[in-house]
Parts: sequence; C-alpha cells; structure tokens
Amino acid sequence: MKRNLAAILLPVGIALGVVGGIFIGKYEAVRHISPQQEKWQTILGLIRNQYVDNVDVDSLLEASIPDLLASLDPHSAYIPKSDLTASNEELAGEFGGIGVTFQILSDTVKVIEVVPGGPAEMVGMQPGDMILEANGTKLHGDSVSNSLVFRQLRGKEGTKVSLKVKRRSASKPLTFNITRDKIPEHSVDSYYMVNDSVGYLRISKFARTTYNEFINALSDLRKKGAKKYILDFRGNAGGFMDQAVSMANEFLPEGRIIVYTKGRLPENQNMFISDGTGQFQDVELTVLTNEFSASASEIFAGAIQDNDRGLIIGRRTFGKGLVQNPIMLPDSSGMRLTVARYYTPSGRCIQKEYSRGIDGKYELDIVDRYNHGEFYSKDSVKLDESKKFTTVGGRTVYGGGGIMPDIFVPEDTLGYTSYYLEALNRGLIQRFAGEFAEKYRPMIKNKTMAELNRVLPRDNMLLNNFVSYAAENGLPARWFYINKSRDLLLNQLKAVIARDLINFNSFIEILNRKDSTIEEALKALESGESAVNIK
Repeated sequence: MKRNLAAILLPVGIALGVVGGIFIGKYEAVRHISPQQEKWQTILGLIRNQYVDNVDVDSLLEASIPDLLASLDPHSAYIPKSDLTASNEELAGEFGGIGVTFQILSDTVKVIEVVPGGPAEMVGMQPGDMILEANGTKLHGDSVSNSLVFRQLRGKEGTKVSLKVKRRSASKPLTFNITRDKIPEHSVDSYYMVNDSVGYLRISKFARTTYNEFINALSDLRKKGAKKYILDFRGNAGGFMDQAVSMANEFLPEGRIIVYTKGRLPENQNMFISDGTGQFQDVELTVLTNEFSASASEIFAGAIQDNDRGLIIGRRTFGKGLVQNPIMLPDSSGMRLTVARYYTPSGRCIQKEYSRGIDGKYELDIVDRYNHGEFYSKDSVKLDESKKFTTVGGRTVYGGGGIMPDIFVPEDTLGYTSYYLEALNRGLIQRFAGEFAEKYRPMIKNKTMAELNRVLPRDNMLLNNFVSYAAENGLPARWFYINKSRDLLLNQLKAVIARDLINFNSFIEILNRKDSTIEEALKALESGESAVNIK
C-alpha cells in the first residue's frame, strides 16, 4: 500500500522536499506559494488527516525523491544520508572494498568500471558485469539500493566476499571470490614507450590528482625519447572537468576553446580557453576512445578533435554531457542536480538524446548499439546529418551525442571462441597465472620483463600446461577452438602472469601488443596523419 502511495505522491517532493525547502527558501515559500504547491500541501494534509490508515507522510516523500529526480534526466540523483556517510568513511580509509564502480539500472547492479589493479580486476571481473548476489544476499529486484550494495561490497581489509555475477558472454552466472583490500587511487595506471619515439599513457579516471599524474608521466616519457603520444581513454567514465581542461591545455596553442557549458543561471555558463602555456603543443597526438569513454573523457577528446590537434581513434564515446552540481540537503542527505550541458569547441552538445522520465531506453543505449552492429561496423553508426559541425581546420564532425572517432576501429573479436570465453569467465586464466606466479616469484627479484621472459615456458608448453590445468578444473580440452584462440590465450596468460609477478603496467603493455586500436594509432603516427594542426 505504501509503495502505491509513494508512486501517487511522486510530485509532492517538488513542493516540499525540493522546491519549497531549497530553491525558494522556507519563508519565501510560505509568502509566494504557487497554486500547484498549495494543491500538493492540501493533498498532504488530507492524507495525513483523513486517509483510512495512519501514514508517515515524511517517509512517502523520502521514497518519492529518487523517482522525482530520475524523471528529470538520466544523471540527476538523490543520495540518502547513509550513502553519503558511507562514501566519506571510504574516503577516510576506514574500509576496504572490491574495486568497482557500479550503478543500479532497472533494479540491477551493473559494474561501470573495474579499478585497475584492484581486487575485482585481479579475479577477472569486467565492466558490464551484473552483480546478482553477495555472500548469498540478493542484489537485484525491487529491494536493491545503493546502501545495500555498499554494505555488501565494502568491509575490512582482508575479509572475503563471494559474488554471483551475470555476464553477457556467459550462459550461466559466474562466481567470484574476492578478498577486500585498499583500492588503488592512481589515475594514470600505465605508461611506457611503445617504440623509440612513441609514448603510451592509459588514463582510467579524472580524479583530483589526474593532471599532476598525467604531466609527470608525459614528462617522463619525453625524457625517454617520446615525440609522439597515444593517450588511451577507453573505459574512462570521467570525473572532474577541471582535470580534463588542464590536460587539454597542455596540447593547444593560446586562445583555443576547450569546452563551454550552458545552463539557466549565469554561474553555470562558462567557457574555458587555452592559455598557451602547454608544454606539449608541438607533439603528434592520438586519443583512443570507446563506448565506455564518458564525460571528462569526451571533453578532452572533443577539444582535441574540434581544434584539429590530433586524431580520435576507436569507437563512438558514451555521450554524457550533462553537468551535475552536488548539493547538501538540510538533513545531511544530498543530491546531484543537472544544471548545465557541455559543448565542444565547434558547438556540439556531448550529451546523447534522452526522453524526460524513466523509460529504460537510455540505460539500454549501449546494448542497442551492440545489437545493431555499431561495435563492428562504422556503417552501422547512425549519424544525424542535421547536426553537422566544422572543426577549426574545416573538417566535418557530427553532434547528436558522444564523440565519433576520426578513425573507426571495430571491436576485435579475432580469436574469440566458446573455449576462450569460458576460460575467461570462469577465472581460469587468472587462477592459473596466480599459481604460476607463486611458483616462480622467488626468481623474479628485480621485477623486470627480462627476468619474466627467462622463467616463462615456450609458447607450446605454456599453452599445454594451461589446457591441462583447465581440464582438471572442469573445462575439457577442445583443440579446434583452442588453436583458433591460441594467440589470444597466450597473450592473456602472459599478461596476467606479468601483472602478478611485476606490476599492472607490464600487464597493460603485454595486452596492448595484440591491440588493433593501438596498431591503428601507430599507423597514424608513423604516417604523419595525426599531425593535423601542429604549427
């Protein structure tokens, strides 16, 4: 009954929970109350005084606020006091975690990001995984909430949690046993020299320290001889806008627009212009993106593309261009209210289209892209011809949501077989690599690739050892599929072993050896195609 009443009273929060209390002010609300506000106050009074059962009107309002904000746009949100408190405790280092960023979509906990080097990544969890249970507690359905998920995933360092996970490529739910730990806070989680003149950086998020990490990594690569750069923002869901602006400023000449925002209030209308102090204005540049690159990642990519400063390579970005303002409410709960939109230098709105209200289409956009083939074919990308824009050099770019790359690279599924996917989904690659690492750890004293290459068996022996291990753990050998996945399996095995014995940077370096998007970036850099507008 209370649930039905909450649905009926959804707009009540406008009058009493949000508008009247925050934006108009307590006394102004009384003096200048609108007819609609008066109407809802009347309804509240009738329910409180005449409804057949005793009803806690305040609890109904509390239940209605999340739906109220969700009905505005996909990113405005209410944050209960308990969730804010939990976040502050985590920032203070009082709790460990598993290292994932999640969002509750359609009563399901979806993993948005897996923290590189964190406990969840170490056992093989991936973005897009849907967490069904934690230690037997159901985390899907009507009862799921942010506070419930926090309580189940967080905990003291060294404690364990068993997760049941649904994954698109797996026919059955997967189980991951994870030991909670401190979560790595680095934003630039990998950088190295690809060859004598090309440096690679992978930026996983935009945190408070990202710009400093970024500039230090760039400078270190330049000392090692880098004259050209590959910046990898694939899977980067964004973060602080100022960090993206400062990073883009490093590559742009003076007087170029980086990004601007438009909102109803003057304080939410801003334009950010490069100041000409960037240390890397003369380097060739490529930027890698995919469908999980969002927000601040799109600000950076849009600034580089619209100023013809480099090439965007990969797949169309997510399309998150709504600006949220965090607001603390009187009872110590909070909200993120959308107050503006981001626009790239050419005038494109980064935000993809959405319908006001909760219809599920926005949350399923990535799935829709996959289903109609956008991940695999540039021709499947639907560009809106009515939203053409022009870069400073006269190139045509398109609005309509997200950043479309200059060079499209389809998702690489070469070598994907049912055997490979099952080995990956069951965590067998991670488990085999972990046992291998423990055996050979005493021989890797300096943690170098040279030491690792000395202890690694030849490819045939490494693959045979893994196939035997997998068979012992319930995955029968199917050599037709194993041979089709040979290169992919070997590369994954070596990368995970390197991660466990050396560091996460070596893991990324090995994985990238078979990365088609990086190969395209190298071609663009070697041909000079990426030097779009260096003066």
